[in-house]
Amino acid sequence: MTKEHHVSDRHELAGTSGKRTSPITFYRQVIAELRKVVWPTRPQVVNYFWVVLVFVLVMMAIVAGLDYGFGKAAFAIFA
Repeated sequence: MTKEHHVSDRHELAGTSGKRTSPITFYRQVIAELRKVVWPTRPQVVNYFWVVLVFVLVMMAIVAGLDYGFGKAAFAIFA
């Protein structure tokens, strides 16, 4: 047994009526949602910055090392 899904069924499942929201209403809803966000403190942002920077540098070193090693191996095999 298969059931055909219609556009109206999807709107009912999502809890929306299918009407478009005006840009002003959308903007107000976005602002209301952003006020609910718990923003990180300055020390947390600084800490996250350093963690991400160290992670990126480590990943760069790994990729550079692999690139160098595979380059040397390819040169040794094919040269």
